[in-house]
Amino acid sequence: MTRAISWGILSQNMPRKTSNKPTLVGVMSITRRGVGYVTAEGIENDIEVAPERLGTALHRDTVEVARLLRQSHGREQGEVVRIISRAKTQFVGTLEKRGDHYFLSADDARMYKELSIPAKEITARIEKNMKVLAQMVSWDDQAKNPKGAFIRVLGPAGAHETEMEAIVLERGFEATFPKKVEDEADQIERHKAITKEEITRRRDFRNVTTFTIDPEDAKDFDDALSFQTLANGNVEIGVHIADVSHYVRPLSAIDKEAQERGTSIYLVDRTIPMLPEVLSNDVCSLNPNEDKLTYSAVFELDKQAGIVTRWFGETIIHSDKRFSYEEAQQVLTDNSGPHAEELRALNALSKILRKRREEAGAISFEQDEVKFKLDDNGKPISVFRKERLDTNMLIEDFMLLANREVAAHMHELCKKYHLGEAMFVYRIHDLPDTDKIEELAIFLRAIGYDFEVTNGEVSGQEINRLFKQIEGKPEESLIKTATIRSMAKAVYSTKNVGHFGLAFQYYTHFTSPIRRYPDVMVHRLMKNFLSKKTGQDGERLTREQFRLYERLTIQSSQREIAAVEAERDSIKYKQVEYMLDRIGQTFDGVVTGVVEWGLYVEEQKTKAEGLIRVKNLTDDYYQYKEKSYRLVGEKKKKTYTLGDRVRIKLIDAKLQDRTLEWILAE
Repeated sequence: MTRAISWGILSQNMPRKTSNKPTLVGVMSITRRGVGYVTAEGIENDIEVAPERLGTALHRDTVEVARLLRQSHGREQGEVVRIISRAKTQFVGTLEKRGDHYFLSADDARMYKELSIPAKEITARIEKNMKVLAQMVSWDDQAKNPKGAFIRVLGPAGAHETEMEAIVLERGFEATFPKKVEDEADQIERHKAITKEEITRRRDFRNVTTFTIDPEDAKDFDDALSFQTLANGNVEIGVHIADVSHYVRPLSAIDKEAQERGTSIYLVDRTIPMLPEVLSNDVCSLNPNEDKLTYSAVFELDKQAGIVTRWFGETIIHSDKRFSYEEAQQVLTDNSGPHAEELRALNALSKILRKRREEAGAISFEQDEVKFKLDDNGKPISVFRKERLDTNMLIEDFMLLANREVAAHMHELCKKYHLGEAMFVYRIHDLPDTDKIEELAIFLRAIGYDFEVTNGEVSGQEINRLFKQIEGKPEESLIKTATIRSMAKAVYSTKNVGHFGLAFQYYTHFTSPIRRYPDVMVHRLMKNFLSKKTGQDGERLTREQFRLYERLTIQSSQREIAAVEAERDSIKYKQVEYMLDRIGQTFDGVVTGVVEWGLYVEEQKTKAEGLIRVKNLTDDYYQYKEKSYRLVGEKKKKTYTLGDRVRIKLIDAKLQDRTLEWILAE
């Protein structure tokens, strides 16, 4: 089976153009208009690269750029002199035969050239509107088409299965596993019986009340909670996590595949797992009424959720109950049902933990999410918003507690062994960029909100104050999105800088090793340290080995971004598909963007966004006021601005482009 290229390590080593101008190395971003922007360390503003100076660079390629030291619209200009590595070399699209070549038009709008594939090299039958996967083999002249190679046919464009597979492949993932990986997983499954020796060496929680709480449609269960009241009146809460690292050994075929994937992907209708299903849904999954191996963080908490003691180590559990979020919420609402006492106590403690985080400046970034009900052919027949319940937040609160305490404990151990804090994998969220925060403040003032910023710095408390102001208002989602975009992205790193968004000094990802590779790394490092070893499998962890961890944190951050993009692509596709049958209908919407060419409006129920073109605002001639984010009518002075509620009519839906077009309803 041909494997999709997963992340940007394919070095091109292309010849460098002759240049006596200063150069720098950075990552290329390309807009849909074909203009490039390069970001790099050491420069305050990105460098603009005109389409004719891209030198075959594509979106997210790592490039060397010559600085032309001239300005255009206030931006420094540049020219690509070398492609250092390609972020992506495989593309999904449709083929068109012209002469003795096929030309692939990629679904990816940022792929601005067609791939040229000799017709004689394609043995499959290519029917009209069939989607295919192809490889870019070489490209060294921007004036010519890149040379391509055909890989396989996916299926007819517009078919549900074709489009979902295309989305996965476009982001560098594969839906299926190589045979060697599946064979290894089957071997593990055949030998999954837990031995007496293994039980003896673990702390036994099988007689302690334990349960899982997950989405109704979940098939893999990473985490479980145990609860018992102690003689002193305090409670002991165990956060028990699937012990994936017990089964998935370093350098095995499964481990290498999990590294490449980095994460599971959650599309509208399916999960593309990081691990083969026999592991993710069976061997490692904390299924009810089965003995399971776990790695745990166990806390003694007082009545005010203060940590009296904490313990980390290998355990064995037996989950008594598999709750969905809705089932557990019903128990809390009715104040009766399975494990009602434990759920009430956990809920009360979780609210204390949450309030304490908020007081410390943790930011509440929650936004509405949509889910689809699909028919047997994958067509969306209804759409609804996910409801955020107390039980969702309960689980989140205890997972955050475990992640924070694991990171703090490991930091202490690294100091104890004189290894420096870089000998661990952290989840970090850096302070916001000062320029972006100043821009956010200007934007908020323009639409009528005060935002206290001092020298480009803002506190989490100030952001929460803003969010309370906008709660329930039309512009709530818009302002939250703008605020998130002004923040640094949370990433994995061996260098701890804290987590601004959670207001934690130390934080990691420990709680989801079935679906996130960094959690597997964290478990492995913990096992070594907690067994008083500083190496892997009994040997000292060398700098060379730890450099692998450093590389994998970067790779995992990249794969996480790709997975999130795939998930958003699938939602956007289904939003547009849902709207296809509703052309001509009217809806309630909120203005989410104001640009020179029109208004972007989000439909309230589906959260599907589309464009009202300025030319279709026919009651006046509208001018764009950039500083105040408004369109203003020249004669009647009617104004459209961010957050305005409008009544809209759908006039067009383009499924392949995933775009909608509205006009104002009469």
